[in-house]
Amino acid sequence: MMFRKMGAVLAGISAICAASPASAYLYWIQPNFAGAVSNGDEPGLGIPMPKATKAELRANMLWNLRAGLNVAALQCQFSPILMTVSNYNDLLRRNDAELDAAQKVLNAYFKRTAGKGAANAFDQYTTKVYNGFSTMHAQLGFCETASAIGREARKLGRGKLTDLAAEHIREFRNSLVPTGDMMFVSRAVYIPLVVPPLGDDCWNKSGTLKARCAAASPLQAATATVARAS
Repeated sequence: MMFRKMGAVLAGISAICAASPASAYLYWIQPNFAGAVSNGDEPGLGIPMPKATKAELRANMLWNLRAGLNVAALQCQFSPILMTVSNYNDLLRRNDAELDAAQKVLNAYFKRTAGKGAANAFDQYTTKVYNGFSTMHAQLGFCETASAIGREARKLGRGKLTDLAAEHIREFRNSLVPTGDMMFVSRAVYIPLVVPPLGDDCWNKSGTLKARCAAASPLQAATATVARAS
C-alpha cells in the first residue's frame, strides 16, 4: 500500500515537471539570443564595412555566418551531438557556389576601398572575422546557437544561405555574450509542492486519495488524477 501511495505522489511530481522539459542540448532552459533580421549595416555585427553597397553588406553577413560555423566546428567538438562539424561540411558542399560569389563580392569591395592593398586588407578582415567568433566564457551559448543555425542551413535549398545569414547573424552575435542556464535565473513560475497525507485513513484500498484529504494544490490534483488512471 505504501509503495502505491509513493508511486502516485512521484507520478504527480513528474506530471508537473513535464511541463518544462529541456529545450536544448547544453541547457535545461536555453537563453534567448534571438535578434531582428539584419540589413548588414547595424552596429555590433562584426567588422565595419564603410561605403559598402547592399550586395557587399549581404556578402559580409554570409562570410561572417560561414566563419562562425567554421569556428564552431573547431570549438564545439566536446559535444558531438551538436553536429557542428558535419553541419559545416554539409554547408560547404551544398553552398559552394553561393560562398564563392560572396568571396568575389568582398574581394571587389576591398579592391575598391583599399586599392593595391586589397589582398592584405581581405586577409586581415578574414582573420578579424574568425577571431570575433572565438569565445571561452560564452562557449555553451555559442555552440548551441551554431548547432541550431547549422541544422537549419541543412534544410535549405541552394542559394538561400545569404537570407539565412541575414535572419540569424544578430542571434549568432548575441550568443557570444556569456549567459547562464535560464533554469537557475528564471523565477517566472512558482508551483508549491505539497505532499498529501500518507495515513491509511486518507487512502482507499484501491490506492486512491480520498476526496476529503485532497487539498487544492497542483501536486495533489495531479496525484489524484494519476492514481485514478492507474
